[in-house]
Amino acid sequence: MTAPPDDCLARNEWICGEYLSTRRQIIVDAVLQHLELTALSVLIALVIAVPLAVAARRWALAAGPVLALTTILYTIPSLAMFSLLLPVYGLSASLVVAGLVLYSLTLLVRNILAGLRAVPEDTRQAARGMGYGPIRLLLTVELPLALPAAMAGLRIATVSAVSLVTVGAIVGFGGLGNLIYTGMNTYFKAQVLTASVLCVVIAVLADVLLLGVQRVLTPWTRAVRS
Repeated sequence: MTAPPDDCLARNEWICGEYLSTRRQIIVDAVLQHLELTALSVLIALVIAVPLAVAARRWALAAGPVLALTTILYTIPSLAMFSLLLPVYGLSASLVVAGLVLYSLTLLVRNILAGLRAVPEDTRQAARGMGYGPIRLLLTVELPLALPAAMAGLRIATVSAVSLVTVGAIVGFGGLGNLIYTGMNTYFKAQVLTASVLCVVIAVLADVLLLGVQRVLTPWTRAVRS
């Protein structure tokens, strides 16, 4: 009778401390790539979404096309999106970032626009009466008051991006998705479970961090609740 393997790696167990100790650098590299892809894509999407939302708020005719376009982009399956972008970016990290940017736009544009539309008109009129021009009004009145809705959209977009980064494993740039993909192909239980749990942890920590940032940037919302 053959004796069972001595370690959890040989037994291919789901929970295995030996996997963590022997693959530490591989896990760290995957986490760093995951964070980099997520942060870069959400940041670029935010830079694009703010002008789009402002334009949609300023000109009513622009609102329909902007919302329609971003909504259509969000409905495209991730594999199809990467296939459409492949001729432009090739098999690179830029391909994954571009796809995530397009997906994030819907969540960000809608929430920023909702926040801008929620700014009371009498507040705008009061600012104009004090001599505020359009740019100053936007930067010092409208955007600050739209922050709660904008931050809510940013939190959702970030958590969504953390999940979607894993799909980038199909082109070799998926962060923890690379480990999940190879682990599933080889039925490596510890690798699949570890990478999956780390994805959840990153999403939760990112959401908590952004919630803290939101509370710091919008102290008046705490005062209203209290």
